[in-house]
Amino acid sequence: MADDIYEMLSKSGYSEKAIEYFKTRESIGDLPEADQVTDLTGPCGDNMKIYLKFDGDKIDDAKIQVLGCPGAIASGCAVAALAKGKRLGEAKKIDLDALYKELEKLPDKKIHCARLAVKTLQKALEQYSTKMVEGNNRRMTGGKR
Repeated sequence: MADDIYEMLSKSGYSEKAIEYFKTRESIGDLPEADQVTDLTGPCGDNMKIYLKFDGDKIDDAKIQVLGCPGAIASGCAVAALAKGKRLGEAKKIDLDALYKELEKLPDKKIHCARLAVKTLQKALEQYSTKMVEGNNRRMTGGKR
């Protein structure tokens, strides 16, 4: 039965690499000690929650939970894999083109899935950056605002 699903995905326009992300789901999960957890819901109702664990400004680990279609699962897994090991500044450069390059091919009607994955990552990075700036400001002012 699983082979039938993968064949159907291939015929629908998913690359082998995108199907592999969907199949293995290596980035699916949570990180109980994550430094940043961010979730976002797309226009079609797909939901992604990304967990980022930092070591300094490097993303030490990244996991994602996805409630959605194969396109959302593949996109979410790929964006988490792309972010893992990157420094904050490098991860902020992950865009739709970078995700498409990683996935190789998604059906045109699944572009919103890739967009949601990138937006979820970028929102998480922005929130983490803001927390770091606020934390640094508090340390510099002795905790006073």
